[in-house]
Amino acid sequence: MFKKILIANRGEIACRVIRTARAMGIETVAVYSDADARAPHVEMADQRVRLGPPPASESYLLAEAIVLACKETGAEAVHPGYGFLSERESFARLLADNDIAFIGPPPEAIAAMGDKIQSKKLAQAAGVSVVPGFIGEIRDTDHAVEIAGGIGYPVMMKASAGGGGKGMRLAWSEQDVREGFEATKREGLASFGDDRIFIEKFVESPRHIEIQLLGDQHGNIVYLGERECSVQRRHQKVVEEAPSPFVTPEMRKAMGEQAVELARAVGYYSAGTVEFIAGADRSFYFLEMNTRLQVEHPVTEYVTGLDLVEQMIRVADGERLGFSQEDVRLTGWAIENRVYAEDPYRGFLPSTGRLVRYRPPVATASLGAGESTAPQVRVDDGVVEGSEISMFYDPMIAKLVTYGATREQAIDAQIAALDRFEIDGIGHNVDFLSALMQHPRFREGRLTTGFIAEEYPDGFQGAPVAPALTARLSAIAGIVACAEASRAASIDGRLNGRIDPICEWVVSMDGAEHHVAVEDGTVLVDGETLVVDAPYVPGQRLIEAEIDGEHLSVRLTRTPSGFRLTTRGRIHDLRVLPPHMAALAAHMIEKIPPDLSRFLLCPMPGLLTALHVKVGDKVEAGQPLAVVEAMKMENILRAQKAGVVAKIDAAPGDSLAVDAAILEFE
Repeated sequence: MFKKILIANRGEIACRVIRTARAMGIETVAVYSDADARAPHVEMADQRVRLGPPPASESYLLAEAIVLACKETGAEAVHPGYGFLSERESFARLLADNDIAFIGPPPEAIAAMGDKIQSKKLAQAAGVSVVPGFIGEIRDTDHAVEIAGGIGYPVMMKASAGGGGKGMRLAWSEQDVREGFEATKREGLASFGDDRIFIEKFVESPRHIEIQLLGDQHGNIVYLGERECSVQRRHQKVVEEAPSPFVTPEMRKAMGEQAVELARAVGYYSAGTVEFIAGADRSFYFLEMNTRLQVEHPVTEYVTGLDLVEQMIRVADGERLGFSQEDVRLTGWAIENRVYAEDPYRGFLPSTGRLVRYRPPVATASLGAGESTAPQVRVDDGVVEGSEISMFYDPMIAKLVTYGATREQAIDAQIAALDRFEIDGIGHNVDFLSALMQHPRFREGRLTTGFIAEEYPDGFQGAPVAPALTARLSAIAGIVACAEASRAASIDGRLNGRIDPICEWVVSMDGAEHHVAVEDGTVLVDGETLVVDAPYVPGQRLIEAEIDGEHLSVRLTRTPSGFRLTTRGRIHDLRVLPPHMAALAAHMIEKIPPDLSRFLLCPMPGLLTALHVKVGDKVEAGQPLAVVEAMKMENILRAQKAGVVAKIDAAPGDSLAVDAAILEFE
């Protein structure tokens, strides 16, 4: 077995690999850019090597620097994680040329499957179902329009070397192709160094199902069940689960066997994933093969009881798989949510900055469930309080994985754990994830890749509020207000037996007022009695409450006139005042925010890469005005209404902050 391995990656996947290597008695080497000099994966490893400045092209993508780091530290093998160099055939060959083992598949398999055009041809030859489309070379935009018209709209334009939702555009019309083809090419070139594009038919109401494979260097290949990854936004997976609520045993067997045949055709070994798109009639078509570990691998580890990183290391060392297809059993249900640095309340705009507060829920397991079906929580992350979420890398903060005997148990465990996630300093999608878990359609398993767009067409404003929750939050606000008043009175010396703290409040929430009275653990909300156990001391940020026998976790921050309570996928701003002050508050003048409609503001931190207008130009509603690049994605900014450009405030190449003015209208 290897004595020392280097992890050619960063963040949570680097930490994940280090944990398994440590358990196997293997020393580890971390590499890092200047932006990650104090990152957790650097601290966890036995040795560490600096690669260069923050941009990935000057650090994590430097294959020669990785090889040099191996030689300097004596690392015998490299685990690439996912992203960066993980699917570069040239990197695997470079390691082999330097007698360094690659903890992944052979270079030939990476080459065959890494080219999405070539992989579809190989899949057809191996008898795998493929989506109708054009898999040749596309000359230019006019050629792309011709091809798309021949296939029939809608079509999907994809970067040939793409993955992870990058370099993809859905086109419903010729205009979409003309507008998006060049942008897709640029994203492919920027993210993968390859601007070739292919076009295929978009299957409507599709589900995204993928098969996890594992093979050794002795010809043994097994499939480890499927994962449902249909809940996506902008082609980026948000929620993954294993098994799928849609897949039948017969469908699982058919997909698994096709995936194995494709892997066998290219001489595959190590962990890999074959992705399929499935129609409502349970027909399925090959999309691509990812020749690496997937972000969502933990859900498979839970239901199979296998440590996939350990298996990859053993396979790379030449060991045979210790089990056969007949030994694979799926037990229980696992769900993974990706916690991203993005603001769902502002159209999911990317968010960068410092994690001023980062307190994930307490994990009850680190790898998988094995034979257990007891509810479990796992958090895979690569950040700590004080870490910086930068514009240079993927915006994922953490992965929250829950496991239970049933799908319902796994979902409920997600909701409870998400309520305990404390993140301050940047925008994040925790509320949105909780809303997804509570959504009736998700709980019923009626999923498609269009789920988010269909259910949130006007954006996200928080999960719906049940009437019972309103009363419970009002009760918690009353208890907190009582504790704060008691503390203030104690400091003032007014609790010497002569004066009691105020214990009656008027709580204003969502436009309605509620009268709250607190006494010895019993709370009256609008005359209704609630039995509440909610221990609180001033300054506490997370309240664990038991209300009428049900548990509720609530995140709390102070506001000038009350509290902001966040739970069950929604932010609630509560004004909490004594009755006499509440009566006077109705007479306060409301401050009207300034009108900013004449400005085009940058909605996220990013780089202004293009400006399509100049002073004096007339624009129409919906017209593209500028392009801002953030988190490796191009974002087209459009005019919200007709107007005339009066002033330009920024130029291509400028780095812009949130709400920075790009241009002004007359």
